[in-house]
Amino acid sequence: MSAAPKGETVTAGGSTWGMVKTVAWAFFGVRKRNDHEREARVNPLFVVVAGFVGVFVLVAALIVLVKWVAA
Repeated sequence: MSAAPKGETVTAGGSTWGMVKTVAWAFFGVRKRNDHEREARVNPLFVVVAGFVGVFVLVAALIVLVKWVAA
């Protein structure tokens, strides 16, 4: 098993940062075929958790933006 780059932990099939990028691009609905094939080994549970965190961050950012604009 190869060592993880500095600041990244290895999860089942890839790095934490790679999983975050996968979920972020999924929000836009686009992803390179090469990335899809490489990230296909990621544990689905990790992707679901990252997706929920991403949705939470997106909703919180929208709430803050609306309150700031409405003020």
